[in-house]
Amino acid sequence: MRHTTSLAPPAMLTVEDQQAEVLAAARPLDAEAVPITQAAGRTLAADVHARVDVPLFDNSAMDGYAVIFTDVEVATAEHPAELRVIADLPAGSAAEPALSTGLAARIMTGAPVPRTANTVVPFEHTRDGLQAWDAAAIVTTAPLRKGANIRRRGEELRAGAVVARAGAMLGALQLTAIAATGVDTVQVRRRPRVSVISTGTELATPGAVLARGQIPESNSVLLASMCAEAGADVISVDTVTDEDAAFTALLDHALRAGSADVLVTSGGVSAGAHEVVKNVLRDRIEFVAVAMQPGRPQAFGRIDDALIFGLPGNPASVAVSFEALVRPALLALQGRKTVQRPMLRLATTAGWRSPTGRQQYVPVTLDRSDPAAWSVRPAAADGSSGAHLAAGLAGVDAYAIVPAEVSAVAPGDLVDVMLLS
Repeated sequence: MRHTTSLAPPAMLTVEDQQAEVLAAARPLDAEAVPITQAAGRTLAADVHARVDVPLFDNSAMDGYAVIFTDVEVATAEHPAELRVIADLPAGSAAEPALSTGLAARIMTGAPVPRTANTVVPFEHTRDGLQAWDAAAIVTTAPLRKGANIRRRGEELRAGAVVARAGAMLGALQLTAIAATGVDTVQVRRRPRVSVISTGTELATPGAVLARGQIPESNSVLLASMCAEAGADVISVDTVTDEDAAFTALLDHALRAGSADVLVTSGGVSAGAHEVVKNVLRDRIEFVAVAMQPGRPQAFGRIDDALIFGLPGNPASVAVSFEALVRPALLALQGRKTVQRPMLRLATTAGWRSPTGRQQYVPVTLDRSDPAAWSVRPAAADGSSGAHLAAGLAGVDAYAIVPAEVSAVAPGDLVDVMLLS
């Protein structure tokens, strides 16, 4: 990479400074109790503690025979141990057969092990394997130790131990673990309620017949989808012209009675003549320049209890601004322990120039053909940050993040890559 000594001009905030401002305002929302059947994608507000031991009782780890170890400890194919089978124990059985020397119980995986047994011999270590339950068990391979193939009560987790920590997102694996410990209800943060407003007189509904100067509106689709993916409840999605009165009416509706926790707008925050968001909100929230490309013009603040984000209007700028500023805030409102996307450092197969003094977010595609050496390539044919991209976003897997002091990236350079999936 080619470095320079020139950093962001004093008039611009760094991305880190703006992120810090946003996250300081994004306080976790209230907690609520929900059944685990409705908790997928939610964020834990409190640690979850096991209600029961896991396993709940000594159980068989194999299909085979519950035995007394001394009966089989020297068994071989030439000198097998023959045991009389007195019981059949499928999973879920409550039977408690009493074993003594020379006796065994046929047992299936997960079934409770009789208290008088201390080892399980798998069918594979017997002469005839699975057969009628009351046939003799002929053991041809001795267990390695007493207690073999028995999962002991509580060996994985004891009742009262922490199963999942506050701040964790509940996915399928976490919910399975919680259910396995006998817990049916968890405390989670309330989902942020989000309103989306896309501004621009030039915007037309996708599928509409376009007049001269009009373009299909896509920012509201982008923002609503990204907010939902970040765990928010999108309560309204609107598109409005660059008229102050029309935007004010939608703004008031979104914020009425504290219905929205977050309002995200696109467009109308730059230095043009028809910047409707700036015209209406210039005295209520802060409009700043952030040292990032794309996404330099930004607005942020609080009105009553709602966080307000004013993003620029180009779709690629909206997408980058959301990843850098809005998504972390939505996760912080949910009390998420980690609010940033995972990062990797990967080699790029193509070079590009980067604007001095601004942290650059370059949409890239990942080459995962070699699992040991992933690489990236800019999604835009010209290798740019793609502020003009819209349709090209469909092929983006990640963003390469280039520091403000770097003026050029060469093929083969390692770059920090923010993974999007």
